[in-house]
Amino acid sequence: MKKLYWLIRCAIFWFVSVLHFFPGALVLLFLAIFLDPRKHDWPQRFFARNVLRLAGARLRVHYAPGFDPKRTSIFVCNHVNLFDPFVVYSAVPQFVRGWELESHFRIPVYGLLMKRFGNVPVADQKTPGSLRKLFQSTKQALDSGISLTVFAEGSRTLDGRVGPFQKGIFRLVRDLEYPIVPMSIVGSFEFHRKGSWMLYPSRIVVHLHDTMETKNLSREELQALPERVHGIVSQPINDALGIPAENGRAGLPN
Repeated sequence: MKKLYWLIRCAIFWFVSVLHFFPGALVLLFLAIFLDPRKHDWPQRFFARNVLRLAGARLRVHYAPGFDPKRTSIFVCNHVNLFDPFVVYSAVPQFVRGWELESHFRIPVYGLLMKRFGNVPVADQKTPGSLRKLFQSTKQALDSGISLTVFAEGSRTLDGRVGPFQKGIFRLVRDLEYPIVPMSIVGSFEFHRKGSWMLYPSRIVVHLHDTMETKNLSREELQALPERVHGIVSQPINDALGIPAENGRAGLPN
C-alpha cells in the first residue's frame, strides 16, 4: 500500500511539473526573442524555483563569508540529477549560465531555451578544435560579465558521492584566470537520482563556498587545484551521507 502511495504521488508530481515546465519555458523563450535575457532574469529564477517546488523539493542556500556575489566567476558544482540546472539558477545570486552538451540543444523546447539564454555548448566528442572553440566561447561569456556553472564530474552521480573531477576544466580555469566558486548541492540525491523516476520529499541545501582566486597561482598550486576544489565541494555532501573524510576523498584525480 505504501509503495502504491509513492507511485501515485510521483506520477502526480511529474504531471504537475511537466504541465508547468512546457508553458513556462515557452513564455520565457518568447520573452527572450524580444528582450535581452539579462533584462528579465527574475522570471527565469521564479520559473526555476517553481519547477523545484512543484516537484516536491524545498531549497535553502548557504553563503560562505568569503563568497563574493559581485564577481564574475566559474561555479564548480557536483552533478546529481536532471533538476540541477534549476537548483543552480535558483541559488546563484547573479546572472549565471552553464556549459551544456551540444546534444542537449537538440531537445525540443529545452534546447531552444538554452541556446537563446546563452548557455555555452560543449561538444559531445572532444577534439582539439572543439576545445579551442569551447575556450573562446567560455572566455567571451565571462568577459561580458556572465558567470558560468560547470558540473566538473562530467556525469551524474550513481551513489550520491562526488566523483573525480575532469582535469580539462581546470586547464581552462588556469588560462582564463577568473575566480572559482566551489558549489555543493546537498540532499538532491535523496530527492531524485539517475536511473529512477521516483521523487521523494527532500530539502536541498546549496553551499556557495568562498570565492577562490586563480590568478598568479604557482605551478604547484595549479596542479593541486582540482583536488582542493573537489575537497571543498564534497565535504558537505560527505557529512550529510556520513562518509568519513578519508573515505570521501577516495577516487580523487592525482
